[in-house]
Amino acid sequence: MVLPEPYRTFIAEVANGSSLGPAGDGGLQPLGWLPDTWPDLGPRQPGEPFPLEAAWPWEDEEGVDPEDPLINAAFNKGSIVLGAEDGPSFWLLLTTGPHRGEVWMIADVGASPAPSEPAWGFKEWVQRWHTSDDWWD
Repeated sequence: MVLPEPYRTFIAEVANGSSLGPAGDGGLQPLGWLPDTWPDLGPRQPGEPFPLEAAWPWEDEEGVDPEDPLINAAFNKGSIVLGAEDGPSFWLLLTTGPHRGEVWMIADVGASPAPSEPAWGFKEWVQRWHTSDDWWD
């Protein structure tokens, strides 16, 4: 798997993680690390296809089983974890598929691009938190 630019250059030339950063809980995670609050849903597979093509707020869908394999796949396939935000919410950088290079937010209630339209890439995500106190609003 080849990491998306500009994230690949950032970790190679600037820093592989940082205690400072957009993620509210622990900063920007080093490549391959997981936040302490990451759920244990099986092994991470960043080279496998990311399973979602659009936002999916599964909390809003009646009858969705929290053990749905698609939910586990959304957490574990086709992405790297950039960090945590407010405990059970996580920033992902998608590494595969049509949304490769986009930053998504995933939590126990659903997954969506950040923001929903147009989705930010790593550069926009970092620029936004760097220049704004209310960067996620």
